[in-house]
Amino acid sequence: MRLTIHRLLLPLTFALTLGCNSTPTHTGTVTAVVSGTHYPPRPTVPPPPFTLFHQTPVGSFTLVTTPTATDAEIIAIIYQLRDAAHTRTFDHLNIPQSKVDARDPMVWFHIYRGPKCAAEKYADGKLPCGDHYNASGDYTFGGGPTHQWDDGALLHPTATGNDNQTELWDPNTPYVAPH
Repeated sequence: MRLTIHRLLLPLTFALTLGCNSTPTHTGTVTAVVSGTHYPPRPTVPPPPFTLFHQTPVGSFTLVTTPTATDAEIIAIIYQLRDAAHTRTFDHLNIPQSKVDARDPMVWFHIYRGPKCAAEKYADGKLPCGDHYNASGDYTFGGGPTHQWDDGALLHPTATGNDNQTELWDPNTPYVAPH
């Protein structure tokens, strides 16, 4: 069975299915999306270290970085994941390439500032960070119009969850490797 999720419904799908929220600190400067046509530039800061916190058999990976990561650093991680997806180098990031290759139809990466809320995605009972999805960034690879389709977003939690996000690129534009 192949599941296709329209890119405009993807944030709603995550919000409805994943649940977790707290209030991270946001530092750094990010250009907002204007009418869906302007995207922030790729950051020049290096991505901070992250660890693979959890993975599911269906291709969902939870990554945790430092609680003080800036928005630019979260975006840098998302671009690092995008580069690894298109060059098949996830093993270099301590993410099993074989699990990414086995996607059907896509894989999801959820980036958290610190482990507190990341653990809630898989916890039973009351969630310590509230009942909203609280990742700081998301990267999705596969599915869409092609098996190479991808999407990245910086997430900005609000009182009702991650209702505000900054899309990082047009997911329907082919990947171009950095210079």
